[in-house]
Amino acid sequence: MAVQTIDSQLLAKMFLAGANTLDKNKESINELNVFPVPDGDTGTNMTMTIMSAAKEVSALGDNPDMKTLCKAISGGSLRGARGNSGVILSQLLRGLTKRVRDEESINIEMLTEACAKATETAYKAVMKPTEGTILTVARGISDKAEELKENGCDDLETFLDELLAHGKVVLDGTPDLLPVLKQAGVVDSGGAGLICALEGAINLFKGKEVDITISSEPIAKVDDSRPVKAEEKTVNVYCVNFDTHLHRELNFKTEMDVKGYLQSVGELVNYSVEGDLVKIHMHTDDPGLVIQKALKYGVLSNVKVANRNLEKCNEGSEEGGASAFSEKHSAPAPKNNEPPKPYGFIAVSAGEGLSEIFKSLGVDVVIEGGQTMNPSTADVLDAVEKVNAETVFVLPNNKNIVMAAKQAADLASDKNVLVIPTKTIPQGITAIINFAENMSPDENEQMMMTEILNVKTGEITYAVRDTTIDDKEIKKGDYMGIGDGKILSVGTDITQTLLEMTGAMVDDSSEIISIYYGSDVNEADAEVIREKIATTFGSCDVELQSGGQPIYYYIISVE
Repeated sequence: MAVQTIDSQLLAKMFLAGANTLDKNKESINELNVFPVPDGDTGTNMTMTIMSAAKEVSALGDNPDMKTLCKAISGGSLRGARGNSGVILSQLLRGLTKRVRDEESINIEMLTEACAKATETAYKAVMKPTEGTILTVARGISDKAEELKENGCDDLETFLDELLAHGKVVLDGTPDLLPVLKQAGVVDSGGAGLICALEGAINLFKGKEVDITISSEPIAKVDDSRPVKAEEKTVNVYCVNFDTHLHRELNFKTEMDVKGYLQSVGELVNYSVEGDLVKIHMHTDDPGLVIQKALKYGVLSNVKVANRNLEKCNEGSEEGGASAFSEKHSAPAPKNNEPPKPYGFIAVSAGEGLSEIFKSLGVDVVIEGGQTMNPSTADVLDAVEKVNAETVFVLPNNKNIVMAAKQAADLASDKNVLVIPTKTIPQGITAIINFAENMSPDENEQMMMTEILNVKTGEITYAVRDTTIDDKEIKKGDYMGIGDGKILSVGTDITQTLLEMTGAMVDDSSEIISIYYGSDVNEADAEVIREKIATTFGSCDVELQSGGQPIYYYIISVE
């Protein structure tokens, strides 16, 4: 007899199958990027988002209950969300799991309601929903589920097949809803990623062979002393085990904050909640920070710390030389035990020069990332934890990071986190320059929001494929001048392309042109560019600084 319900064990396997299928196809999804720039990242962002949850699901073992499974899927994807597509995917998963988390198994009616809840949650998370995107594909699937249920479909395999088939039809129609997709000759990349994950999950349900193994690499850390690449790994010398008897039950936001902090100071190997008891097994370079954090939420017992280079690491075991932390050490004071200052800043930046500029302007933590590597919600939360301030301003400096930053602000529980929606590096620099210590958080937020609107940004990179955008014919290898989301110039000569792009940005009110040259440009060539721009636009002051950014030869701002 055909399977007509999905229990927690099957749902876990389907989720892992969907995650791995998305992972294997991420490069083809990246290639659907509308702009033919060498940093298409939708597939990468969606994969890293779902893999963050997949690692938590995989750690649950072979037979998790539905509530625990749903918490792992929802919490893991919310914290791991990267880029707009990743954030929307995390909200889809959040809505879906919210409907089914209290069920023993899922039938067609429940799945229909879960699809509707997923779509509703995702749409609410986007300030200005755009049709022709992943949202449209999700809504199409949800609408089809309702139609099938109303028509009396009672076979789950048929139901899932119909959802997938209709989702593909909706995806193929996204260019008709979003002209930029039609002109570029692609379908929506986020919608393609959603269909890819869904197809992997359904293939496993139907008994097809799909890989569900998930590698367990440590999650990236944020360092407050220097920019940190997301792919860096930690040493994590100490194995730490302990139980925390909670003073009171953790709410969702607090639990995400605690888990995020633990992941930021090491590798969270095992985390489980049993009533008012939380069991932790992790690897870290600083056991004191872990213990100090846990003491804020409860009473500790069975505390064990072992040096992994010298001793066997056993979870909750008395063997292997692990000694009680309290017997040999007193928990150190937090690294920053001074009273919090009124304001702090976090900025996202790619390039040593740009990061140093932000540091010199007073930014407390620089998260290395940008168009080529979008930091996750967890990366932003971890950075917030490191800033000893009552109000923390976050400067995403990229339109594809704003949603993850806002999601982090929603999850932060002990600080006032304000996201200034800076979409470019120059906007971020302008925002912090206009910060005033003597103004209130709301006044500063309004001032910075106003000032970033006066900044025009242009970037010079190269095309990785032939296409047509904004009625401009682009050939592979051409230089492109991209200004605030539009192609302003295309050519085979970088200087001419840059001058044309700058000319499209400068008007009678322009006073300052700032040039930030990238890692592939030497100072002498950059100085020649500065002189040409100064000569061509004589009424403007022209500044030149080393940005060190990858991919983009030059970033130009006009104010």
